[in-house]
Amino acid sequence: MSGDNSRKQHGFSKQVRLRKQAEFDRVFSGKVYAANGVLVMNGCRNDLARSRIGLSVSRKVGNAVVRNRWKRLIREGFRTQQSDLPRGLDIIVRPRRGATPDFQAIQSSIRSLAERIAGKLLESRS
Repeated sequence: MSGDNSRKQHGFSKQVRLRKQAEFDRVFSGKVYAANGVLVMNGCRNDLARSRIGLSVSRKVGNAVVRNRWKRLIREGFRTQQSDLPRGLDIIVRPRRGATPDFQAIQSSIRSLAERIAGKLLESRS
């Protein structure tokens, strides 16, 4: 039963997802990004008390099975890290070409890249 409670506490509702093309365009037009060997992340500020995520997993990554695995792992990594991520960010995450879908690497990448994006956004403000 504790798993159900955890899922409710760290849900993946519509409020934490980027869903409209205009939201994706706004993030990409900001031209703020960070990358490592596993993921590439674009980001911009939002006026909300939470961070939101969008996924961009192209066919270049692999077939449908591979793409869906990437998406599941990225969503779960974001869901479990949600409370530890910087607030007020819209981020778009995509796998790095040639990377393999490993949950531990994805989870740590999401946190470190989100913190780098937040730092870059703070620098650009001042």
